[in-house]
Amino acid sequence: MNKLIGLFLLLVMAIQLIRPLGLPGLRKRRDFWKLAVAAFVLWSVVLLVRP
Repeated sequence: MNKLIGLFLLLVMAIQLIRPLGLPGLRKRRDFWKLAVAAFVLWSVVLLVRP
């Protein structure tokens, strides 16, 4: 599951760099760092929740 989440988030960050997603807060190419922060938080939550 962690690998799937990681691959998905890397793909979304790459897409953001190529062509911005246009979502609120992600309108510019340089906003990909926000996705990286969200990925780190999501990954941390998954690791803490797993037994």
